[in-house]
Amino acid sequence: MEKQFIADIIQSMLPYLDNSQLEHLQQVLETKLTEIEITATNKPSEIIEENENKTLTASFISAKRIEGCSEKTLAYYENTISVTLSQINKDLKQLTTDDLRLYLTEYQEKHNSSRVTIDNIRRILSSFFSWLEDEGYIFKSPIRRIHKVKTDKVIKETYTDEELETLRDNSPTIRDLAMIDMLASTGMRIGEMVLLNKADINFAERECKVLGKGNKERIVYFDARTKLHLQQYLTSRTDENEALFVSLRKSYERITIGGIESRLRKLGQNLNIYKVHPHKFRRTLATMAIDKGMPIEQLQRLLGHQRIDTTLQYAMVKQSNVKLAHKKFIG
Repeated sequence: MEKQFIADIIQSMLPYLDNSQLEHLQQVLETKLTEIEITATNKPSEIIEENENKTLTASFISAKRIEGCSEKTLAYYENTISVTLSQINKDLKQLTTDDLRLYLTEYQEKHNSSRVTIDNIRRILSSFFSWLEDEGYIFKSPIRRIHKVKTDKVIKETYTDEELETLRDNSPTIRDLAMIDMLASTGMRIGEMVLLNKADINFAERECKVLGKGNKERIVYFDARTKLHLQQYLTSRTDENEALFVSLRKSYERITIGGIESRLRKLGQNLNIYKVHPHKFRRTLATMAIDKGMPIEQLQRLLGHQRIDTTLQYAMVKQSNVKLAHKKFIG
């Protein structure tokens, strides 16, 4: 009770005192209150605190939805915040930096999580508490002093030319071949491809309109091979579904992300190709574009990245590029 009382006072005085003064105030309160019994007269119940936590979390999620975040992202945000508040079991207005630092440490130990995972949690909590501070619900974000977690830069795998041709040559259906070509030549996200309709395809210009993250539209382009295989696939269809890619069985519903992932994974296993996954086509295209000298700003637009830092990650995939550049310009 005493610690909570002191925390309430410190929180209230944050706007008026600097850190040194706050520290001195805390020492004085701890000294003077040792012989005083504090009783809770108007303290909200745990149920009220829990409800307030849920209300503020819901308000934050609503704000992010207005900003254009996808429902998948919102669900991830909400689950991360809810689990954090539930585990710490305190009114979020009373959370301290030490509370959050201890939580992240224990979470990593308990789940054997990578530093990338821990930094993702930190990033979401930072966004949440910064929003609470901006909206005036709290005076100061308790996670402000918890800095970005340093992570190792992992070189992610891409497909070799031989693997791409093997996947194409062994595609069990013309639909699967068209999907592989579409992913390989456009670099679009799998979630963008499943939303495509036949009307979105412009065969004359070999381009299509996709709806990316944040409901932002952009144009992507495909090659001649993709055009031919896509036309063959659409000609073979007998259904009236507007979706570009549908299931192989009646009632020919729009194919799902899970359906494509499962199909590709099984194909990769049959061909002994390591980790066949839709996003690997995107990394492969980006790496190939950089290898051939495509300006990073143009690649950023093609991939639909909001921040160029995300696109620059692909520039670090092949160390061999550095060696070749050194021989060309220096050696």
